Amino acid sequence: MPTRSSPQTRLVLEALSAEPERWRYGYDLLRVTGLKSGSLYPILARLTERGWLEATWEEDGPPGRPRRHLYRVTAEGARAAAVSQAGGRRSVVRRRRLAGETG
Repeated sequence: MPTRSSPQTRLVLEALSAEPERWRYGYDLLRVTGLKSGSLYPILARLTERGWLEATWEEDGPPGRPRRHLYRVTAEGARAAAVSQAGGRRSVVRRRRLAGETG
C-alpha cells in the first residue's frame, strides 16, 4: 500500500479485508469504521477504481427500499492491506476496538 494512503483509507481496507469473501454495504462500513459518509463513499470509489475493491448492486432488496451498492476486497486489495499491517502499524480497526469505540 502506498505510504500516502490516509488512515481512513487503511481503515476501510482493513475492515473489508477482515472478511474478504463477504460483500459489505456502505452503512455496515460506516458503523464498523466510524467514518462519515462524506469520507467513506469517496474512499470506496477510489479503492474500486484502483482495483482493490469489487463493487456490485444488491440483487434483491426489501420492497420499498432502493437496492444497495455492495463492496468486497480483491486479492490485490487484501495484499495491500497486509503490507500496510506488516509495515509495523497496528490495525486501525483493532486500535478502535481496543479503545472501546463502537463506530
